Amino acid sequence: MDYELLDFGEGRKLERFGAWILDRPAPGVVAARMRPDLWKTACARYEGDRTTQGAWTPLAEAWREASIELPVTLSPDAQFKLLLSPQPSGQVGIFPEQLDNWQWIARQTAKSEPPRVLNLFAYTGGSTLAAAAAGAEVTHVDAARSMVARARENVMRSDLSDAPIRWVVEDAVKFCRREVKRGNRYDAVILDPPSYGHGPQGEKWSITRDLLPLLNLCHQLTAGQPRFVLLSCHTPGITAAQLSIWLTDSVCGDTSQLSQSGPLNLRTAAGRKLASGDYARWPG
Repeated sequence: MDYELLDFGEGRKLERFGAWILDRPAPGVVAARMRPDLWKTACARYEGDRTTQGAWTPLAEAWREASIELPVTLSPDAQFKLLLSPQPSGQVGIFPEQLDNWQWIARQTAKSEPPRVLNLFAYTGGSTLAAAAAGAEVTHVDAARSMVARARENVMRSDLSDAPIRWVVEDAVKFCRREVKRGNRYDAVILDPPSYGHGPQGEKWSITRDLLPLLNLCHQLTAGQPRFVLLSCHTPGITAAQLSIWLTDSVCGDTSQLSQSGPLNLRTAAGRKLASGDYARWPG
C-alpha cells in the first residue's frame, strides 16, 4: 500500500497517502517531532475533530485533486482499491493501520469454501473488499448512506462489481436483532465499532454500553461456531486484552482455540510507533 507515516508529535501526525502528504490531529501524542523539516511538505492540514467538524486548509498544489486512488495489496495475486477524498471529520476514507487485519481476513476466507461474512460498522469497505476479493459472500452494514455509497464505488474501482455483496444502511444492533429473528446465519463476523455514534433513525450507540450485547447477538448469528471473528476499536481505555476476553467469551464457542490480540500501530521508517487502536481476532 502506498502509505507512509512520516512523523508524529505534539498532538499531530504527518502521513503520505500516494501523492498526498497530510497533517492531521493525533490526540494524546505528546512526543516531540523527529523530522520538523518534513512538516513543511504537507499539501493539506486538518484542524478540528469529529465532534466539532473541523476544516481542511490547502497548503500545496497537489491538494487541488478532488480525490486519489490507493491500491491495497492482500497477497501477490490479490489487491483492491480505495478512493481517498477529504471528509469533514478529518478522515480520508482509509485506515492504514488495518492493513494487517485485511490480509488476515483474506487468508481466513481462502482457507476453505467461501464463507458468509457479516461486516458491521463497515465504513468505506476495506474489510468488505478484503473478504470479497478472497471469495466471500459479504453483508456490509453501516449507518451512513454516504459511506455505503463510497464502499460501493470502491468495489467498482476494484473490479469486484460481480462479487456477492449485500449492502445495508441500518443501525448495527437493530439489524442483528432482525437477522436473529429471521433465523439468518453467518460464518464470520467483522466489527470496527466507534466509541459513539448514531443510526439512520437517530439510534444512539455507546461502545461501553452496547458492544457486549451486540457480541452476544453475533454469537447467535454464528450459532456459536464462527470460522473467524475480527474485533477492532479505537476507544481510549479499552485494551487489546479486554477485546480478546469479550470476543472469546461472547462470540466464540470453541475456546480450545486461542484468540490473538494486540495494538494497531503505525510505524515511521525509523521504527517509531504511533498507537492507533487495538484488535482481537479469532482464531489466533
